[in-house]
Amino acid sequence: MDQHSARLHLFNLHLFDLRLFNLRSRNLHSFSRHSFNLRNVFLTGAAAVAFSTGAFCQTIAFAPASLAPDNDLKGLFAARFDESTLRAGMFDDQADPRSTAVQTSSEHQGIVERSVKRTLEDQKGLYLAPLKVSNLKWDAIVLGGTAGLLIGDRSIENALPGGHYTFYQTSSDIAIAGLGATLASVWIYGIKGDHPHARELGDLELETLVNTFLIYAPMQYIAGRQRPGEGNGHGNFLEHHAMNTSFPGGHAMFAWAMATVAAREYPKPWVRVLAYTSALTVTAGRLLGRDHWSSDMFVGTALGLAIGTHIFHARCDPELSESCRHHTRGFKMMAIPGASGSPR
Repeated sequence: MDQHSARLHLFNLHLFDLRLFNLRSRNLHSFSRHSFNLRNVFLTGAAAVAFSTGAFCQTIAFAPASLAPDNDLKGLFAARFDESTLRAGMFDDQADPRSTAVQTSSEHQGIVERSVKRTLEDQKGLYLAPLKVSNLKWDAIVLGGTAGLLIGDRSIENALPGGHYTFYQTSSDIAIAGLGATLASVWIYGIKGDHPHARELGDLELETLVNTFLIYAPMQYIAGRQRPGEGNGHGNFLEHHAMNTSFPGGHAMFAWAMATVAAREYPKPWVRVLAYTSALTVTAGRLLGRDHWSSDMFVGTALGLAIGTHIFHARCDPELSESCRHHTRGFKMMAIPGASGSPR
């Protein structure tokens, strides 16, 4: 065997070893796909094997004088290509791609099931929260304020400044869009840069928006309230049987829910000022733009604050957020058993 053939065989050996190691790593990863640290260990080992084997091949290629005789090389090849040591069916998963597709489908199904279960737990906690004795005072404040504003809606509407409706509506749209875009950017930053705190903010915001919509939608459909300027101008209820009605104020509800989670996840004064100012701008813009009655905005604001507070304290990680650590030491309102940061 000449030197060129020897180099070629050694190079093939290098590729075979890497492929074999890769398959073993993949089998271990399939057995415990949630063990991130273990995966890193195997990837590090693969890199070490690749570099060490590559260095060995380069030594052979650039040192022809030290190349072993043909007989020695044949013995080496015979020892290393012992097929009896290979497990039967080791390469079957590559031959049949359906196994990978089934595993991926199973993982996706598991994620969907967990997400649905988690959302149902959130909804249960949110609907039962007003019934807790510790929350009765808040129920009284919200119900009393709503009743008072329902009585005074028309008077408040007539007292508001006229004109510039488009400006107010546009300001509200810009404020809620800017708030949402900023929070989405922080989430992407957390995912791409592997920043757990920023990633948790995005996760909790998304969960909050889902739960807010699931409460907002049925309320809109059931209330069916006319907006200012519709019908007889009295803001009658049960006039529509569709979405996009006046009660409760959707923009305020979503804006205050997002702002609450952001202000609690990052309890810094400047974060709170920016978040709550954006939510207040959204609320004022919709009211001054004659899109909602004052009672609509009051209920939307109260629900947004309550939903954001509930989801944060039920799902936050006490290792990431200072507010969550304060919550676990003292304030234990509306906690979901088994959730991160809540009593178990």
